[in-house]
Amino acid sequence: MLLKLNNKTQCYKTILLLMLSFAFNYCVVANDEFDKTWQVHGFVAQGMINVNGSNFVNDEQNLSLKLTEVGINTSYQHSTNLRFTAQVVYLNGGNRYSKGARVDYALIDWTAYNDENWLVKVYLGRYKNNHWLYSSTRDVPHTRPSIILPQSLYFDGFRDIAMGADGIAINLNYSAESLGDFDFNFSYGSSELSSKEVKVLLGEHALGSGKKKFTAQASLNWQPEYSQWRFGLSLLDSDFNYHQHHQQDFFSDGTFSFQQYSISALFEGEYWQFSSEAFQQNFSQDGFFFPGFHQRNIGQGAYAQFQYKYNDQLKFLSRLELSYADKNDRNGKKLERKTDGVVPRYFGYQHDITLGASFDFNDKLRLQIEYHKIKGTSRLTPITAPNKLLNKNESWSLWALQLMYWF
Repeated sequence: MLLKLNNKTQCYKTILLLMLSFAFNYCVVANDEFDKTWQVHGFVAQGMINVNGSNFVNDEQNLSLKLTEVGINTSYQHSTNLRFTAQVVYLNGGNRYSKGARVDYALIDWTAYNDENWLVKVYLGRYKNNHWLYSSTRDVPHTRPSIILPQSLYFDGFRDIAMGADGIAINLNYSAESLGDFDFNFSYGSSELSSKEVKVLLGEHALGSGKKKFTAQASLNWQPEYSQWRFGLSLLDSDFNYHQHHQQDFFSDGTFSFQQYSISALFEGEYWQFSSEAFQQNFSQDGFFFPGFHQRNIGQGAYAQFQYKYNDQLKFLSRLELSYADKNDRNGKKLERKTDGVVPRYFGYQHDITLGASFDFNDKLRLQIEYHKIKGTSRLTPITAPNKLLNKNESWSLWALQLMYWF
């Protein structure tokens, strides 16, 4: 059963379906102009995942088929400067995010200026987040380095919030032989959250509605001349509001404020790829548990990831990741003491060692497999109500495999 989309999302979905209808009509006609104007792509990915020691995917903590991703996207090149593009997906990831369909993006892509050194693009509508290394590709399985991205930065509970928003995004690219390549991005927007998304983030007892009041992001990436390295800096400022709708609601009105600062480095060689991102985030909460409640934490995290290309078909991956909910409480003892033992200390951090591999049967079919050894539970949903009954273990593990096809 697909989730009910709000009015704004329904509007995007209607526009998208019209675009898809025209696209498939052009496919049937198959005239020479199709490749110049319309493009339709999609993917289907299904896998198995088994978690031992946490409710990361399901409360039963057993083998699950809740590793489903289906998507279709289309774009129409109206002219050399104007393009329309959109994507709708269906996801089932268990407790990681809400099950159902959503419009990831639906936007107008306008090339405002283009010359030998400068490229300026403007995106209007439901734009994508292009500020982190994998934020613009996390929605398509075969473009991700792993089935599950580093949860410290790409927290699955925030998947739909972090994908993008309804508003405007601007990209400025400057290239010069003496200075290298500079890429600057800025975006500003807001969006509503479905009731299922609210429950994933805040728990089953949350009966109210949520809205991403605003998200402002900026990032700058630099690749030196003739270099295989790229370096980046990203800034984020966002507010999320919760509104109580029923007297039976356990929670009251609340505001969550989130600021994040991150740096990144990427090396791409012939056989080796190295990527790393480190961040610090300020998380403030006012209300929600009761009027007048206030809490502020400064979290930190980082990961280092290596990929090795053995040949054109086989690749290997290894990753080390560290994450702390509060940089001044890295072992979680203050958290446990502050909650009188209700929240165990291991909810204050999460460390992950990942090993993985992928095999391409051809240029459209891939099998990916990975294993995670994890210590700590700070990146489990819901974020406001840690469930120690289902997460009794400080150390836990998971393995996953996924078969993906794209066209």
